[in-house]
Amino acid sequence: GVQILVFPEDGIQGFNFSRLSIFNYLETIPDPQEESWNPCTEPGKYNNTEVLQRLSCMARHYNLYLVANMADLQPCPLKTDPSSSCPPDGHWQFNTNAVFSSDGLLVARYHKQNLYFEESFDKPLQPEIITFDTPFAGRFGLITCFDILFYKPTIELVEKGVHQLIYPTGWLNSLPLLDSVQFQSAFSLGAKVTLLAANLRKENVPLTRGYKTMTGSGIYTPYSATYHHAQKGDPEEGMLLVARVPVLDPLWAGQSVDTEEGLVEAPETFNSSVTYDPLTFVPLMETEGEVNVCNGKFCCKLQYRRIQQGDSKELYALGAFAGKHHGIYFIQVCALLRCAGEVVYPSVLASKFVLEQPKQLETAPDGTVTMTHSNMTDGLVTACLYGRMYHLDNE
Repeated sequence: GVQILVFPEDGIQGFNFSRLSIFNYLETIPDPQEESWNPCTEPGKYNNTEVLQRLSCMARHYNLYLVANMADLQPCPLKTDPSSSCPPDGHWQFNTNAVFSSDGLLVARYHKQNLYFEESFDKPLQPEIITFDTPFAGRFGLITCFDILFYKPTIELVEKGVHQLIYPTGWLNSLPLLDSVQFQSAFSLGAKVTLLAANLRKENVPLTRGYKTMTGSGIYTPYSATYHHAQKGDPEEGMLLVARVPVLDPLWAGQSVDTEEGLVEAPETFNSSVTYDPLTFVPLMETEGEVNVCNGKFCCKLQYRRIQQGDSKELYALGAFAGKHHGIYFIQVCALLRCAGEVVYPSVLASKFVLEQPKQLETAPDGTVTMTHSNMTDGLVTACLYGRMYHLDNE
């Protein structure tokens, strides 16, 4: 009954290639935004596309959406200009996620933006914000491995209202703060998204400083985690994870999410201090619409339409407050403000790579984030609040 199946990064050809040695694994993947192609039903349209044809026919035969990571070749003209972005060999090589619909149609292609010492691949000239729509859960966004730690494209997708992310990865586990399932879960909780994470399984990956392990995949929502973290001695064939999750696409779900815990309105509110007053905010996730937010019994309503200014990607929120300013005089405030955008990702990791859901997360009026947890099921490895200051990356 699975409706979408996700494979790991480098799961087809492996990793640690040079630019030359990976060449025979490359296939040219057309842009689905520019042309429609079903590799299974139109195998003769492009030469040397055996992998694309096989994946397309798998999706079509088993009637499910399929996401696979593969190596893409895109030709570019050779230029004598030394400032040309074209590589000397006359083509680009990209770490790429390809998405096929349940009838085998190629519906999305995403080129990984943030490479992790991958000499076989090129970095795209511009970050790609790639989404695709499904009939069963609305819109999904695409990211790959190291991307999850960066503002572009990951947080841009979230700020555009994409609450369901597909995540092929070949993650090198780094305790105590960046084990695979630890940060996958933390990102889902901190960004309030569903994350479908498929990781490679390989032990003793050689690095300049010792060895690391690739293992740990999961299906995460802000309310649940279904995951597996292989350990030494476990069977090598890996684990198929299957879970039924709530739809978090607000447009598809009619601005609400139906979960086992009841009806949860989306998007959720958050608290932040403005001129020492604790406002309650709701983010503006769409280009236009209506939002409501209440601070106690005092409520604010906003009808809005955003006009895009260049490449501006700012996140805005509507805030409400009713109370004493500085404890001196009483005010009522409705405020539309631009957000700074920092995100804190919470995680509690127990022995044997067991994830625990924090009992409580709070953001105080002064911006302090507090995580409370008790009654551990096993020994504590790490309790972490991992803050990403995206706006400082280029300074």
